Amino acid sequence: MEKVKVVIVDDSPFSISIIRDILEENGYDVVGEAGSLEEVKEIVKETRPNLVTMDMTLPGTDGIECTNAIHEIDGSIKVIVVSSMMDEEIVKKAKDNKVSGYIQKPIDPEELLKEIERVVFSEKLYEELQSIYFVYFKEAFADGLNKFTKTIAHFGEDYKAKAIESSRGISVVVGIIGNYSGRMILDLSQETAHNMAKVMLRREPKSLEETLNIIGEVANIISGNACSMINRKNKVFGLRVAPPTIFYGKCLNISQAMIEGLAVEIDTDFGQVYINIGFKRGE
Repeated sequence: MEKVKVVIVDDSPFSISIIRDILEENGYDVVGEAGSLEEVKEIVKETRPNLVTMDMTLPGTDGIECTNAIHEIDGSIKVIVVSSMMDEEIVKKAKDNKVSGYIQKPIDPEELLKEIERVVFSEKLYEELQSIYFVYFKEAFADGLNKFTKTIAHFGEDYKAKAIESSRGISVVVGIIGNYSGRMILDLSQETAHNMAKVMLRREPKSLEETLNIIGEVANIISGNACSMINRKNKVFGLRVAPPTIFYGKCLNISQAMIEGLAVEIDTDFGQVYINIGFKRGE
């Protein structure tokens, strides 16, 4: 793969040295540096970098003006702000002006490298996530079922989820956040949920509410374990799960909304369970 070319924009020689050392030690090609608007225009035209690290406070200008000048030259160049200032107003202004990432000084090398990888290799990372996520979620389900109930999950064939599917009676939705957003849907009948809860509790569930709480926690653990495995594969994903939301009733439909996903039906000793997982670009 061709080396990523980087220009460093900062008026501090110390900051430039720190950023340059981090980047060059990790295989990036630092092709230039600049400390003013005119220098930025000149070096970007000359070197055509893939990425620019941008300080927000510069003599006679600021990071936003320099970012706009860069994008007038080449709109495909990614800009990551590296600044001591990081309040809500500045971050919003940076995003509104097509800044791709934001790192606060003092610079943490690991944080800078993760942000650069996320920004520069975003499409490649998304393709990687799409190729692995379903395997890990199925593994997490099988492992979780075995640990909770000492039984084995039998998976059907994976398939692309339909736009709308009928629920079996209980649907648990777990939102996933990070550098890509997604969600897991776990769907099963009330009878299957009751049978599963009974084995896990080693007694009859006291109420439907207790059963729902157990199934919600199972879904939360499965999705959390799957996200942890994916993050270990590549920490740039930074996936985290939100608390589960539980829907139940006799006439429920599962809508894919804005996220298309893969689905599979799983035969268990307690009844059939359906899982549907999907991700999309963007946080």
